[in-house]
Amino acid sequence: MSEFIYTGFSDEIDENIEKQFVHLNKLGIKYFEPRGVNGKNISSLDDEEVEELKSTMEKYNIKVSSIGSPIGKIKITDDFDEHLKVLERTIKTAKMLNVRYIRIFSFYIPEGEDHKKYADEVIKRMKAMTKLAEENDIILLHENEKEIYGDIAPRCLEILEAINSPNLRAVFDPANFVQCGQVTYPDAFDILKPYIVYMHIKDALLNGEVVPAGYGVGHVEEILQELGKSGYKGFVSLEPHLGSFKGLENLEIDDHMLKLEGSTPEKFTIAYESLKKIIDNING
Repeated sequence: MSEFIYTGFSDEIDENIEKQFVHLNKLGIKYFEPRGVNGKNISSLDDEEVEELKSTMEKYNIKVSSIGSPIGKIKITDDFDEHLKVLERTIKTAKMLNVRYIRIFSFYIPEGEDHKKYADEVIKRMKAMTKLAEENDIILLHENEKEIYGDIAPRCLEILEAINSPNLRAVFDPANFVQCGQVTYPDAFDILKPYIVYMHIKDALLNGEVVPAGYGVGHVEEILQELGKSGYKGFVSLEPHLGSFKGLENLEIDDHMLKLEGSTPEKFTIAYESLKKIIDNING
């Protein structure tokens, strides 16, 4: 039997971590995917700040589903050695927060250039990152993201097959695929199904506009239905992107998202209710 566990990027509720947790409690969500914590990225927290976060988590009975790190969200031409140190720090944070999953990316490719030109360097970097994960009993979750090497399903598969490690799996993000012109279902889903252990829940229209789950062309319900049939027991992580939020400017290449109105608890609730409607329908 399938089990969908709600979690989400609660920094889209509010910059303040306590306000995030208050709203998660209100919705009955017991996990979160830390990315922005009191205005700082999760990867930049020191030990003391992580301990403070742990105390706040205990206060509100919230656990971590995955670290929503920015690892791999740099240009393939940027220095990698320093970036690897950020992963080391993030792994330490993950261990302190008692979570095995860390979300990662596969590097931005220079605009207009052939992805194949950078394939070897991407694989080299992904191997180094996965080696660190293996040594620390961590599972890296590669997210498909527009403008990185693994932006479409065939290139995501290329990375996963080349690394060939249980410590590198896939996050499936329907909206990101839509924004890359990739058909999510059945195309991308069938290609990546053996590797999918985590879902990011956002949907999009053909023009790229992000909308709540079920309101776009991302086939969110069909994908969750298929996962359910296969006995999926894992997280469905709300990443509403229905408004701008603190720290977004450090995550997006273009400024489209920055022009949106502020993200709010109400918009997070809309995203949650849309997903809950789909899952309730699947579970009958």
